[in-house]
Amino acid sequence: QVQLVESGGGLVQAGGSLRLSCAASGSIFSINAMGWYRQAPGKQHELVATITSRGTTKYVDSVKGRFTISRENAKNTVYPQMNSRKPEDTTVYYCCVDPIRAVCHTELAYWGQGTQVTVSS
Repeated sequence: QVQLVESGGGLVQAGGSLRLSCAASGSIFSINAMGWYRQAPGKQHELVATITSRGTTKYVDSVKGRFTISRENAKNTVYPQMNSRKPEDTTVYYCCVDPIRAVCHTELAYWGQGTQVTVSS
């Protein structure tokens, strides 16, 4: 059993900052990818940011320059720092970890329950 505990979601004004966190625990001995995805109503599941165990990062174009992802390997925790929030960033954000791959596999990775982020204009 692997548990992902997400925190940090909530309401933020446009232009403001928000820092999420996701901690993985349980029967997982190594993690390669740790990342965050989001899915707005009527839209596809979208990778927001991901980071590998070696520190390689990947961002969706819409958040480049605004979001920074980091991780603490000793704590199995990933932190996306989200600055300059826009109303279109409003949606549910999901944390994921993948023991093997550099990007979370939709079906084989571990996923959190999601945390709501709302950006008011």
